[in-house]
Amino acid sequence: MNQLSDRINNLSTSATLAMAAKARELKAEGKNIIGLSLGEPDFNTPDFIKDAAIQAINDNYNSYTPVDGYVELKEAIITKFKRDNKLTYTLPQIVVSTGAKQALANVAAALINPGDEVILPCPYWVSYSDIVKLNEGVPVEVKTSIDTDFKMTAAQLEAAITPKTKMIWYSSPCNPSGSVYSKQELRELADVLQKHPSIYVVSDEIYEHINFSSDHASIAQFEDMYDRTVTVNGVSKAFAMTGWRIGFIGAPDWIARACNKMQGQVTSGANCIAQRAVITAMEASPSKVQYMVDEFKIRRDLVLDLLSNVPGFKTNTPEGAFYVFPDVSFYFGKIINGNTIKNATDFSLFLLEEALVATVTGDAFGNPNCIRISYAASQDQIIEAITRIKNCLV
Repeated sequence: MNQLSDRINNLSTSATLAMAAKARELKAEGKNIIGLSLGEPDFNTPDFIKDAAIQAINDNYNSYTPVDGYVELKEAIITKFKRDNKLTYTLPQIVVSTGAKQALANVAAALINPGDEVILPCPYWVSYSDIVKLNEGVPVEVKTSIDTDFKMTAAQLEAAITPKTKMIWYSSPCNPSGSVYSKQELRELADVLQKHPSIYVVSDEIYEHINFSSDHASIAQFEDMYDRTVTVNGVSKAFAMTGWRIGFIGAPDWIARACNKMQGQVTSGANCIAQRAVITAMEASPSKVQYMVDEFKIRRDLVLDLLSNVPGFKTNTPEGAFYVFPDVSFYFGKIINGNTIKNATDFSLFLLEEALVATVTGDAFGNPNCIRISYAASQDQIIEAITRIKNCLV
């Protein structure tokens, strides 16, 4: 008899983690799987950050940390927000969490009541929808397409708003599409929101520094949006620190206090050694990690060039992050090597089993016509992976 709660029974498993687990199973069977499914940089954490962690260990940082983070780290985050985003926050407005995912979960728990609607421009990061549902909110998907670079327009936002709308969640640069909202595009969205003063915004900026062609823009930099925006960030992507598990928010102080309260009953403060290392990361110029961004851009161009020779793949040019999100609906309804492809999930599993390449279905991101391909892998792996994909389709 199933004694689990309805809450957990109704919760989806992360599609990216599920695909990674399936790929690991096949690897354990001796199959040569190339993993292009996880959003994890393949670089090592920079030495100057590792040195700071070693110093923290030698300095005997081993005790519980303040729930909302070390003051020195919060000060460094404030400096970072001012330097990189033109955002001015105070210490009570910053909350450090065990990764940006916990920061998002804190915000949801602090603001969402049962039945509240949260607008999610599609495609969106896999966990947004389920975090909203976990807090008894209602995800409202706003469909976009490859033809508009997967970005929600002001008119689409206006049409999606109802009396129950509580929040909007989006990421820029976007996971999974790599789309980047310009300052002008964000201003147009903000103009719509001026008509609806009770709606709050979560701006997920975890890929902020992995931006190839434009300056990063934060919607909170608009004076009329500052008090309604929670800016979420962290060190996982730009600093290749996924396993260090440090994320943070800058928010109106009443929201930050609520997130601090929530976190105090769930995990308390984040890891002490990681926090000390992140102080060094936040104080460093973004130019210290530019070498990673430059390599990601080379890989993006490589992936797009290779995919242009694969029949049935429709791509745009993502401006940030390290993903491409091709439309593969050309293959739906076809039979390939005895496999019937009904949707993106079938196609993604087909590529794993036939090409031995792990991708992620777009269904998980709210777009059933696409798959996500991560190019956080070496150029040789990328070339081999897309060659395999092409060979099993042609």
